[in-house]
Amino acid sequence: MSTKIGFIGLGIMGRPMAQNLMRAGHKLWVHGRRPTTMESLVMEGAQGCGSAAEVAAHADVIFVMVSDTPDVEQVIFGAGGVIERARAGQVVVDMSTISPVETRRFAHDLAAKGVEMLDAPVSGGEVGAVNATLSIMVGGKEESFQRVKPLFDCLGKNIVHVGAHGAGQVAKACNQIVVGVTIEAVSEALSFARRNNVDPAKVREALMGGFAGSKILEVHGKRMLDHDFKPGFKVKLHQKDLRIVMETAHTLGMFLPGAALVAQQLNALIGLGDAELDSAAIVKNVEKLCGLDTPRS
Repeated sequence: MSTKIGFIGLGIMGRPMAQNLMRAGHKLWVHGRRPTTMESLVMEGAQGCGSAAEVAAHADVIFVMVSDTPDVEQVIFGAGGVIERARAGQVVVDMSTISPVETRRFAHDLAAKGVEMLDAPVSGGEVGAVNATLSIMVGGKEESFQRVKPLFDCLGKNIVHVGAHGAGQVAKACNQIVVGVTIEAVSEALSFARRNNVDPAKVREALMGGFAGSKILEVHGKRMLDHDFKPGFKVKLHQKDLRIVMETAHTLGMFLPGAALVAQQLNALIGLGDAELDSAAIVKNVEKLCGLDTPRS
């Protein structure tokens, strides 16, 4: 059965996700802050909207996929936002990566209008969005999750209802800690090999067959060997995610030294003008500090 779906945020992730929902037979009302982002979807049959409020006037389930916590707040509660045309019985599904603390506040404020919310951040990058193979980590009520689950199935393969409001964002923060610290570890390992005049490609090949093997070593390790930092996940977005981690850790009084180190590495890349590179570019910092600042051919 087709569901009336709204999709707000049509960037590198949002556009292919919206396309996959359309290809599954659902009618979409879409809105992008830059009107040009709607063009290809409108050509495929979506209805373009001039505001998030207009999307909310038509859709039963409203997906949001924007960059950061303030963006989500603006889309939902700002001028021309979802809240202006929201009605009881709708579900807002925020697939952005934002603060778990603010997520709980947003869910509370939407509930006052009879609107349910799910936080459902994703992992898998642009490739996962295009191929509908995303991992989706969901927080919110079980009944809301079950209602939206058939739509999640159009977007991803590993879909887990983690817990109550904010739990999906906490799971995504955990994901970003593991990914970031592992990128740092791979950067250090390959730089250590080079500094000892051992072929880092052969070291990577050897490590892939043991306990050190990982998706990060496979994918990001290859990027590091090739010095190919065309973004799959940009430094500036990973920096934002680690900022959320460290702010939450600060609030809770938590000791996260590995995450703190990676946050500083990403800050340094931003300062060097590398915000648009893939976060595997952390290896550039490590190489320079190890006296290996000449890129490999």
